[in-house]
Amino acid sequence: MTTVIQLQVPEGLPLVGASLLSTVVLLVYQVGVAARARKAAKVPYPQVYADKAQEEASLEAKQFNCAQRAHQNTLEWLPSVYLTSVLTAIKYPKLAAVILAGWSVTRVIYTKAYSTGNPSKREFGARTGFLLQLGLLGTSFSVVGSGVRSYLNI
Repeated sequence: MTTVIQLQVPEGLPLVGASLLSTVVLLVYQVGVAARARKAAKVPYPQVYADKAQEEASLEAKQFNCAQRAHQNTLEWLPSVYLTSVLTAIKYPKLAAVILAGWSVTRVIYTKAYSTGNPSKREFGARTGFLLQLGLLGTSFSVVGSGVRSYLNI
């Protein structure tokens, strides 16, 4: 006996795949920014950040620390951004794709601004990206809530 399983892919789901890939491009970009800043600051591996003395003595070291922090901060947020994007995509794939792609763009803006060595310049990218994350979070709660209500027949 053969069992056939059909999977219906929502229209727009390939766009979610493209937006997920945009985050990989973002990470490659951030690695490049941090690597160039590391080289300019002469911070050797495996040192994760320039130490306080290096940073106080060199703008390049401060820029490296900021570039490294921008990359690390993106890595910290990525699991929740991925989860909420995938949950949103269950019902609203095009919306999930647009919000996630927008988030990736804001992270580029954030990284460029932060990597100047002046952390206050990162605010626009950080705040805009956070608003997009809240959009994904709210939408994913809505999708999950409607699924739970449907499952429970309430």
